[in-house]
Amino acid sequence: MSDERFTELEIKLAYQEDLVKGLNDVICRHQNSLDRLEQTCSLLLQRLQAVAESSEPVAFVDNERPPHY
Repeated sequence: MSDERFTELEIKLAYQEDLVKGLNDVICRHQNSLDRLEQTCSLLLQRLQAVAESSEPVAFVDNERPPHY
């Protein structure tokens, strides 16, 4: 194998290693975001269950017309 071809392969390998590292960093950030979102959803579900189990029903919709009508 010629030195020029060997150098070209080394350069390509270096670019691929950099690309793989960059993609791995993106995946790690996405996984951290997913973990935070799952935790937030879990907390929201707990709060909704607590509200649903409370003795006071909560009215989410008000049937009155706004004053500008």
